[in-house]
Amino acid sequence: MSKTVRIGVIGFGWMGQAHSRGCRRAPSYFLDRDYEPELVVVSDTVEARRIDAVRSFGYQRAVTDWHEVVDAPDVDVVFITAPNMLHVEMVEAAAAAGKPVFCEKPVGGTPRQTVVAERAARHAGVITGVGYNYRWAPLVQYAKQLINDGELGDITNYYGRFFSMYGSDPMGLLSWRFLVDQAGHGVSTDILSHSVDLGHYLVGGISKVMSTGETFIKQRPLPTGGGTHYDRGKPGDPTGEVTNEDYIGMMCVFDSGARGTFEACRSMVGPESQNSFEVYGTKGSIAWNFEKMNELRVYIAADHKHTGFTTVFGGDRFPPHGNFVPGSANGIGFEDLICIEDHEFLQSVAAGCQHTPGFTEALAYVSVQEAVLRSWDSGRWEDVVSLREE
Repeated sequence: MSKTVRIGVIGFGWMGQAHSRGCRRAPSYFLDRDYEPELVVVSDTVEARRIDAVRSFGYQRAVTDWHEVVDAPDVDVVFITAPNMLHVEMVEAAAAAGKPVFCEKPVGGTPRQTVVAERAARHAGVITGVGYNYRWAPLVQYAKQLINDGELGDITNYYGRFFSMYGSDPMGLLSWRFLVDQAGHGVSTDILSHSVDLGHYLVGGISKVMSTGETFIKQRPLPTGGGTHYDRGKPGDPTGEVTNEDYIGMMCVFDSGARGTFEACRSMVGPESQNSFEVYGTKGSIAWNFEKMNELRVYIAADHKHTGFTTVFGGDRFPPHGNFVPGSANGIGFEDLICIEDHEFLQSVAAGCQHTPGFTEALAYVSVQEAVLRSWDSGRWEDVVSLREE
C-alpha cells in the first residue's frame, strides 16, 4: 500500500514552484510508486505567491511564517527553497521536528553553514535530500553506467564546467544572489556545486585543488521593491557593490589519480546554461552538455578507432525517459529532471531510508569548495579535507 506523504514547502519562488509541480506530476509518470504526495502548506513573504499556491497549485493553505510549515502536525516532509543564507535555521528546525528535509543546493551559502546543517540532520537521524538534479538526467545515468562497466577503461581526465549568462548583463539588478551576506559565495556556492557534484558522481572524490576567481561586474543597479537577477535596472540608477564572485576556475586531482579541470562563470556572454562534462579514459570518452541534455557524445575506441564521436539520443531505452515520452530523440526538459528528483526523494521517504544525493553529498562538495577558496587566497595547491563534524 502506498504511503501518503504530506508536503510543506518553504519559499515559493521558481524552485519552490518547480518542486511543487514535480511532486504533483510524479504520480502520473511513476505508476509503480510507494507514496502518494499531498501538498499541504507553503510559506512565502509575497502575497501573490501565497494566493497562487492555493489557487493554482492546490495547496491546502499558505502562510507567511515558515515556522508554521515546520511545526505543522499535518506535514511529514519539508522542502526548503528559500534564499541560501536562510537554509540552515530552517534545516535545523525541520531536523529538530524529526521531519525529512529536502533542501535546494547548496544547503548553506557558505561551507560552514552546510557543515552545521549536515550535522544537525545527521544527529536528528532524519532523511535528507539535496537538489543536485542534473544527476537524474537519463543520459547522465547512462554515462555513469558506461564508466562503471569499464567501457571507458581507466579514467584519466575530466573537464567539468557550468557557464551561464544569468549575471552577464551589467544592468541586472543587485539581487540577493550577488550579495555574500544573502547568498553566501557566488558561483562557487551556486553553479560550481552542480559541476563538481557531477564529477563526484561520475568519477569519485577529489583530493587536492588549485584555483582562481574573479568578480567581473563589480557594481549593479539597486532593486526597488523587489526584483530578481533576471530583472534590469536603467542607466543612471543608484548602484551597489557585488560582494561575491562571478568566476571560479580550478584544477584538481581525483582520489583515483585522474586529473580534472572545472570552471564556473555567471557573467560570460554566449553560453546560456552550459552545465557540461567530458570524461576521458584509456578506452574511450563521453561528453554531455545540459544545453543539449537529450544527447550524449560517445567514443569507444574498440568500436571504430579514429572515427570520432557518435551521438546517442535520449529515449525510452534510458530509464526513466520513457515514463515521460516514448521512442527515441523525443526530448525531455529541466522540470522533468525535477520531477524525477522529487519522485526518487519521496520514494526514499516512503521506504524510510536515506536518500542519495543527500546532505552527505552536499558536505562532500563544500569540503572541495573550502579548499577552492583557500587556494584562491593562497595561490597554491590545497588539500581537500572533509569538513564533517561529530
